[in-house]
Amino acid sequence: MNIALIAHDSKKELMIQFCIAYSGILSKHRLCATGTTGKQVAEATGLNIQKYLSGAQGGCQQIGAKISCNEIDLLIFFRDPLHRKLSEPNEQDLLRLCDVHNIPLATNIATADAMIHALDRGDLDWREILYPGK
Repeated sequence: MNIALIAHDSKKELMIQFCIAYSGILSKHRLCATGTTGKQVAEATGLNIQKYLSGAQGGCQQIGAKISCNEIDLLIFFRDPLHRKLSEPNEQDLLRLCDVHNIPLATNIATADAMIHALDRGDLDWREILYPGK
């Protein structure tokens, strides 16, 4: 599966710890991320991550385009709803695209944990039925 990773600045350490904890599962999939998140996670975990631009420079739009083209199967976006900086990406467009294209989306550690376990069990394989050969 193609998994996208995004984290607001205040949630980057949480994303790193999440990816360390689940690196065994994540390593079986194709990962992409916005620039800074991808760089920090790759350095901490050794995971192979395709890095796009930083969120503020258009990385979220690049991931959004991949979602629109059905090239992302799962999005983990650790966002800070209380202290988002103006320079950080606005998540509304990504949330809408995930709804439009039926992309599972985790916006916090609780849903990400549930989704990663579902992924490991094979419970998210319904996308293969809709998009064979991905």
